[in-house]
Amino acid sequence: MLKEVVVSGSRNEQSVEDIPQTIDVINATDIEQGQIRDIRDAAKNIPNVSVRRAPARFGLAQGDTGREGNAGFNIRGLDGNRVLMMVDGIRIPRSYAFTPNSFGRDSVSIDLVKRIEIVKGPASALYGSDGIAGLVNFITNEPDDYLKDGKTLGGRASIGYSGDNSETAVSGTVAGRVNEMLAWQLSVATSQGKELDNKGENGGTGFTRTEPNPQTDKANSLLAKVVLNPTSAQKHVITFEHVDKKSDYNLLTARSATVLDSYSSGKMDRDRLTWDAKYKVDTVLTDNVQTVLSFQNAKSNDFTYERRTALPQVRTRDTTYSERTLQASIQADKTIRMGGNSAQKITYGLDHTSAKIENLQTGLVPPAGETFPLKRFPDTKETATALYVQDEFILGDWSVTPGVRADSFKIDAAQAGFPVPAVSLSGSAVSPKVGVIYRATPQWSVFGNYASGFRAPNAGQVNGFFENLTGGAGRFYRTVPNPNLKPEKSQNFEFGIRGRLDQLSFDTAVFYGRFKDLIQDNAQVAGTGNGTPAAPLIFQSVNIDDATISGFEIKGDMKWGKVGDGQLSTPFSYGYTRGKVKNTGKPLDTIDPAKLSVGLKYETASWDVRLDANHHSAKKFEDISAQTIAAAPPAVPVATTQFAVPSATTLDLTGQWRISKTLRVNVGLINLTNKKYWNWSDVRGVAANSAFRDAYSQPGRYFNVSLVADF
Repeated sequence: MLKEVVVSGSRNEQSVEDIPQTIDVINATDIEQGQIRDIRDAAKNIPNVSVRRAPARFGLAQGDTGREGNAGFNIRGLDGNRVLMMVDGIRIPRSYAFTPNSFGRDSVSIDLVKRIEIVKGPASALYGSDGIAGLVNFITNEPDDYLKDGKTLGGRASIGYSGDNSETAVSGTVAGRVNEMLAWQLSVATSQGKELDNKGENGGTGFTRTEPNPQTDKANSLLAKVVLNPTSAQKHVITFEHVDKKSDYNLLTARSATVLDSYSSGKMDRDRLTWDAKYKVDTVLTDNVQTVLSFQNAKSNDFTYERRTALPQVRTRDTTYSERTLQASIQADKTIRMGGNSAQKITYGLDHTSAKIENLQTGLVPPAGETFPLKRFPDTKETATALYVQDEFILGDWSVTPGVRADSFKIDAAQAGFPVPAVSLSGSAVSPKVGVIYRATPQWSVFGNYASGFRAPNAGQVNGFFENLTGGAGRFYRTVPNPNLKPEKSQNFEFGIRGRLDQLSFDTAVFYGRFKDLIQDNAQVAGTGNGTPAAPLIFQSVNIDDATISGFEIKGDMKWGKVGDGQLSTPFSYGYTRGKVKNTGKPLDTIDPAKLSVGLKYETASWDVRLDANHHSAKKFEDISAQTIAAAPPAVPVATTQFAVPSATTLDLTGQWRISKTLRVNVGLINLTNKKYWNWSDVRGVAANSAFRDAYSQPGRYFNVSLVADF
C-alpha cells in the first residue's frame, strides 16, 4: 500500500509517517464511503475534534443560537478563529459574531474535495497567526484524479440522500487532457435539504417547542481548473471556485404573545481565483520554487423579519459581513545530499495577506438609541507579512526539523462614520518550532515536537461597538473598543509513538499546551446590576490569564486476517482532553468530553460492511466552569445549573457495493438503536431543567444512500 502523502504538515508533499506531529487525513475513500456531506460529518470520528451545530433557535434581536449553522472546528479544546481553515492552502473567511448576529465557517463544498488534512497543535510557524489551535486544509480535485490509465476524457457523477436533514445532493465532474501541456476540469454540485432532525417531540410555537424549526437549505458549488505544463520543469494550476449556501427559517420558537411571526434567511457566497505555479530551477540555492497568487471575495448575510402585536408592528434586521482577501506567497526549497543516509531539506518563503473586512446593518426599527444604517465595527484593512524557514535534517534513523516564522500584522480601522474613536493596531511575533522523529525499527518510530503560536486579534474584537442607553430590556449597557488588546500566545509540546506491525498499526500522542492572553469576547469590565444611563454596564473584548490544555489520543487499525472471502479488521480511535484557566483554577468550557470509536469492518473484492460503536463520555459537572447560568426565557432570568450531558453509545452500520469497476452504491443506517444523546459543544448555556432541552439533542435513527459512477 502506498504511504499517504499530505502537504499541510510541512508545506511540502510528504508522507504522514515523516511528519513529527499529529495529522488526521480524511481521504477520498473515507469521504465517499462515510458519505461526508459537511464539516460536521468530517469531524465525527476524529479524536479530539468536533464541530458545533446548535439548533436554529433565535429571534430578531435576541439570541444567536444556531444562526451560524456549522460554526467551525474545535481542535483539542480550542475553537472559533483559533483554528485556521483553508482550501488548497488559501485561507477561508473567519467566523464572526456580535450581539444577536453570527456567521459560521462552513463555506466549503465537500463535493469539490478529495482530501481533508487536520493538523493538531499550533501551525503558526508555517502558516501564520490564525492557526494557534491547528489547521484544517481542504484539498480539491485536479484533472489527473480523473484521467488515469492514459484517458483523455473522464469524470464522475454522484447522487445521494441524507436522512438526518432530508438532503438530496447531485454532483458531476468532467475532465479532459488536450495534450501533454494542457488539461482541464469542471465540477458542479447542488443540494437541497431541510432542518437537522432531533429527538424533540413537542411541536407548536414558542420557546417550549423542541421539534426543530422548519428550515430549507440550498447549496451550489462550482470548481474550474486549467493545468498548464509548458515544459517538464513547470506546472501552472489556475483555479476558480464558487460556493453559495442559503438557509430559510420559520422561527416558530420566536413566537410569543407579542410576536406573531418571525422568519429569517441566511446566505453565504464565496468566490476564489488562484494561480498556483511550480518551477524546477535546480540552482545552487534552490531546487524548486512555488508562487501562489489568490483573490477571494466572501460575503455572508442574515435577514430577519418579525411581525408583532404591539408597535412597531414590523421589525427587520439585515446584517452583512464580508471579507475581500488578496493572498500571495513565494516558497523555495533545496535538498542537500550529505552521503550515506543523511540529507538536508531547506524550505523558505514569504507570505503576504491583505484583507478588507466590512459589516453593515440596516432594516426597519433599529435597536433602541441607534439609527440605521450602522456598523458594529469600522471598515478595516488587515495586513500580515511573514518570512519563514524550515530545515529538515535526516541523519540515519533520525529526522530533526527546526523552523521559525517572523510575522508582522496591522489592523487599520477607518474612522469615517463610526460613532466612537476607532483603534488601529500593529505588532509582530516570532514563532519557532522544532520536531524530532526517531525510527527505531521499520515497525516502530517515536516523535516529539515543540511549537509556539500567536494569534492577532481581529477587527470585530478590537473595535466592536454597541450601546443601549435608553433602558431597552431594562438594561443600560455599552460595548466599546479595546486599544490595549494583545495577541494570544501559546507554547505547545507533543510526544507520540507510531507502530506499523503486521496486523496492528497505530498512532498515539500525548500533548500539553500553555496559552497566554486568550481573548474573551464581550466580557463585562465595568458597571453593576442592570446599569444606569450615567453608569452603564461596559462590555469589551479582553485578554484573560493563562490557560493550560493537555490530553491523550490514539488511533489505529487491527487486521484480523482473512475470514471466508474477505478481510476482517477493527479501526479504532480515542481522544481525551482537559484544560483549565490558571488564575481561577476553573476548567475551560470549550473542552469536549472524551470520545471513543471502535469498528468492525469486513471487506471483500466487491463489497464491504462496517459496524461502528461511538461512545460519547459524560460531561462531568466539576469539569464545567459556568455551572450556574441565567436560564432564559422567562423575561427575568433566574439562576439555574448548566446541563451536563450524560454519556451515550451509538451504533452506525455502513457498507459499499462495488457493482462494477466504475459504479458504486454506498449505504448507511446511522444511530442504529435510535439513541437519544447530546453533544456538549451544542448545549453550552442550556439549563439542566430547561423545558426545551430536547431541542438540542442529536438526530435519531436515519438512512443515507449514494450512487457514484466514474467514466
